[in-house]
Amino acid sequence: MLMSAADYRESLRSYRPLVFVNGQRVESVADEALLKPGVAAIGVTYDMALVPELAATMTARQATSGKTVNRMLHVDADSGDLLRKLEAVRLVCKVSGCAQRYLAHDAFSGILQAVHAADASHDTDYRDRFLAWMHDVQDRDLTIGIAMTDAKGDRSKRPSQQANRDAYVHIKERRADGIVISGTKAIVTGAPYCHELLVMPCRSHAPEDADCAVCCAVPVDAEGVTIVARKAGRPGEEAAKFSAKYGQTTGSVLFEDVFVPWERVFMAGETEEAGMLTTSYATHHRHTCIGARAGFGDLLIGSGAMMVEANGLDAERHGHIRDELVELIKIVEGFYACGVAASVYGMKDQSGVAMPDPVFANIGKLLLATQIYDMHRLAHTVSGGLIATLPGPADDHNPETAASLSAVLAGRVDIPYEKRMEVARFVEDLTVSDQAGWYSVISLHGGGSPEAMKREIWRNYPVMDRVELVESLLGRGVLNDGAAKSRQPARCCATGCQVPPPLPGIDAQPTRRLTEAAE
Repeated sequence: MLMSAADYRESLRSYRPLVFVNGQRVESVADEALLKPGVAAIGVTYDMALVPELAATMTARQATSGKTVNRMLHVDADSGDLLRKLEAVRLVCKVSGCAQRYLAHDAFSGILQAVHAADASHDTDYRDRFLAWMHDVQDRDLTIGIAMTDAKGDRSKRPSQQANRDAYVHIKERRADGIVISGTKAIVTGAPYCHELLVMPCRSHAPEDADCAVCCAVPVDAEGVTIVARKAGRPGEEAAKFSAKYGQTTGSVLFEDVFVPWERVFMAGETEEAGMLTTSYATHHRHTCIGARAGFGDLLIGSGAMMVEANGLDAERHGHIRDELVELIKIVEGFYACGVAASVYGMKDQSGVAMPDPVFANIGKLLLATQIYDMHRLAHTVSGGLIATLPGPADDHNPETAASLSAVLAGRVDIPYEKRMEVARFVEDLTVSDQAGWYSVISLHGGGSPEAMKREIWRNYPVMDRVELVESLLGRGVLNDGAAKSRQPARCCATGCQVPPPLPGIDAQPTRRLTEAAE
């Protein structure tokens, strides 16, 4: 059953999570003013799925059940699914900024890949358990919070070496009827207004960290769960022309002796498969982030163009303004094109899940992560300094100042002061406010840091194919019969060659890392 935004909001009233925002206990997340923009943002994914013209994009047939489900809860089966998911995420984010629910799509896909491998290696029944839970979630059209990023404690130490064991969520006790987990997930987007929390590992684990290699589903109001969150967006602020309506909270989720029955446990100590889950989820999520930030880019392009017009300029006649807008378009559509390529070249694996091409997905995410600040700069350039210096909305209504401001801060004579100010505050909200900083940080670090993306690009890119291409053109090491070629130094075999000693003052680590990556 597909819910509407109103249905979703009403469904939250049947849950009683322990939530604190700004130090105060929240009695009803559905009615809390500080969370209203977040509930509204997720509501967009519900209402869009009910629009007949958007059905092909916003809904999908789930292969494992044969039922029509919200695209945000779907598991992709082919390249077409990957492309439509990308389009759906861009669509909801150009309205809501961050719609949150697509995180469940990415988690479902990564988990199905990992549990398929775990069942084959350990004779478990994780896949059947997970499918039963996932189908129920899809049937009820729930919103799932992804509890992946642990508090981590001292980053130089592994989970089992932490002074505070609860820096990582871990299995504290195994019982005949289930497991007991404790620990902290530091960053869970939309945690207060989710129906369930999906606990997942956030890194690779050594055998001694096996208790942290856990994946399970927990109701948001389960006994022992506490959520400490920030407000969603900028609720109640008149100047917040976007984020007073739409925004997201992030919450730290504390698990204290939380019981999870076995039917809701999808991994419990399988360290190798937990690492696979982390990597697979990251690839799916980075691909999805491309669509999300492209939607955000649509907002910047649109508001920037409107601000140019309100300032009395014309991109057709003022080449420097046109160039800046084209640069902004180039950035947004450039990383989105990587998402399209990752979709088109995606491959279905043995689990039946379609995986985006990891190279294109990681390049697209790396581009948006590092260029989000350029996007802001370009929006600032075409908009002008007024977006950060104009008086506040209260002065628009002050009888002693309103008339003067209206006269001197207008731009084009056919665009009223009020309209110019509205667009200026919209750009301010997206690029200068605390929410602008929030979008920048989640763009940079969401789905992993840029370093993680660089590692994945290097791990998956066929560098040796390019080496062999050039060697064949150079004729290096080719015998008379043309049957053999030499390889570059340190790349002649699977184990690599002995690395020569470094020159004085030169760090040998980069060379060593390249050799290890080739093994």
